Amino acid sequence: MDAISKIAEQKIRAAQENGEFDDLPNAGKPMCFEDESFIPEDLRLAYRILKNADCIPPELELRNEILTLRDLVMTLDDDKERLKRMRELNFKITRFNMMRNRPLNLEGFPEYEEKFFLEERPER
Repeated sequence: MDAISKIAEQKIRAAQENGEFDDLPNAGKPMCFEDESFIPEDLRLAYRILKNADCIPPELELRNEILTLRDLVMTLDDDKERLKRMRELNFKITRFNMMRNRPLNLEGFPEYEEKFFLEERPER
């Protein structure tokens, strides 16, 4: 640790011992961090304002639809219905990519990649 870090740690410990952190708002409650990494930096403030007004931007609504549809496809047993939903899912992902001007990162959806891209296409 460098000198500044040591001084900061000493001041934090002294404040803890003096009870300066005991009556902080939301003490003992989990902190809620929202993932805004998929929102372009220049739009994050506008999206936060929309969220506070209980409005959902189209990109977020479509992303939620993609996640819900992905979960539905995983549970379907009927091949025809599953194929229909997979096409719908692929269409929504394409639309989402066009809205964002950058592709959806499939690393966050390993089961999607494994299930749909590595699987053989059904015979028509």
